[in-house]
Amino acid sequence: METAHAAALAPPGWWQRYRLRLKRRRLLWRCLRSRHQLKVLADRSDRIGADDILVVAVLRNERARLPYFLQYYRDLGVSHFLIVDNDSNDGTAALLEEQGDVSVWQTKASYRESRFGVDWAGWLLMRYGHGHWCLTVDADEILTFPHADQRNLKDLTGWLDQRGAKAFAAVMLDMYPKGSIGAVSYEEGTDPFELLSWFDGEGYTWEYQQRYRNVSIRGGVRKRLFFRDNPEQSPHLHKIPLVRWNRRYAYVSSTHIALPQVLNQAFDHRLGLPTGVLLHSKFLAEVIDKSAEEKQRQQHFTHVERYTQYYDNLIAAPDLWGAESVRYKGWQQLEALGLMTQGDWT
Repeated sequence: METAHAAALAPPGWWQRYRLRLKRRRLLWRCLRSRHQLKVLADRSDRIGADDILVVAVLRNERARLPYFLQYYRDLGVSHFLIVDNDSNDGTAALLEEQGDVSVWQTKASYRESRFGVDWAGWLLMRYGHGHWCLTVDADEILTFPHADQRNLKDLTGWLDQRGAKAFAAVMLDMYPKGSIGAVSYEEGTDPFELLSWFDGEGYTWEYQQRYRNVSIRGGVRKRLFFRDNPEQSPHLHKIPLVRWNRRYAYVSSTHIALPQVLNQAFDHRLGLPTGVLLHSKFLAEVIDKSAEEKQRQQHFTHVERYTQYYDNLIAAPDLWGAESVRYKGWQQLEALGLMTQGDWT
């Protein structure tokens, strides 16, 4: 893994700290204001216990993924889900309303104008997440971490609490099939990674960024195939998805960057903290139709003109497999490849 990370840098000066505090306040105001865009479909938040781990998600037309998604995180130790449905038309909202451990809101407002759902998620985190470990993920993101075959999120967050850590970092890993992405249909409720069993095992770059004191990670199959000529436009893969939330915290850009800056230090291996991987199931066969729709909706990227060819490539149902492809075998393999770390948690 290529590393462009400098050694320790001096803490930010008072002017930078002041500007970042102002930015965080503006972001929190956006989250607070966005609550008016949300209509309650089922509010079961009174069932949230003091020590419950929460999942927060914003999604659209994810009916097929939800049964596996919900059960996986229940089994991992999540007690309640706070979900915003962004105008689905495939039965997503109805399925969520049937779940006793899900509170769900719906909105027809612009995903793009809500900072790609971050404002809505931020409001739920502010209102319900304070004091809880909160996992903010998309419906196509499945978290794994060291010892996930034997331990759950309560074990992990309990250890993080003992260390005084406030956040847990993870690399988003694009998973894909061997052969055309449109060749095999996904059966609802099954493990998507039985179909998407490959990923790029090399070609990742890590770059320290001073402004937010975060690590920027790029790479994987999307950079290799779709952004070869413009690698700086390839998707960011670094995320801070699991946080002991405080109502004064804010996500800046998806869950890639958070404020205050100390949350972004969860990737700093010198702290001895473990890190994880978000297995990304984007490349199920449905991505072909979704890409055609999103190309027209233009809701998923700030600079939409840069991604027309990207959508066209996906619509063509390509074979993503290549010489860099590695079959997924488990968390030990991801650690050996440097995509996650155990830190001091053994």
